[in-house]
Amino acid sequence: MIPIFLVAVASKRDVNHEAARAALRGLVGQRVIPNAVLPEIFYMLKVREYYLTAVQMFNRLYSGAFQLENLVNEDFRRMKEIMLHYADHQFDFVDTAIMALSERLKITQVYTFDRRDFTIFRPKHSDYLELLP
Repeated sequence: MIPIFLVAVASKRDVNHEAARAALRGLVGQRVIPNAVLPEIFYMLKVREYYLTAVQMFNRLYSGAFQLENLVNEDFRRMKEIMLHYADHQFDFVDTAIMALSERLKITQVYTFDRRDFTIFRPKHSDYLELLP
């Protein structure tokens, strides 16, 4: 899951709020989130909503309902490869972290409303990443 999706879950003012909450309720299985996305989620919620909304989402993510995954050296090496291979598209740090982590953990589904980078990217472990909801 990535920041835009999780911000929509927490932000009642977000146009995708209801769709994000419904998707999260229906999610069965792993809920893996790279630790690298936490600062972005916190910042976006603090700016778009309120500081306490950001704190509440941090507590929710840290509660054990989600698997917070550290990036390892293998991920950083792969992120560098992805960034260089797709340099014309200028993928951001968080997206490449999610891409590298999805390959290492063999994850094929990503929850996002920001599809641009993920529709271009071709992972090594599958033909594509399934973008939900």
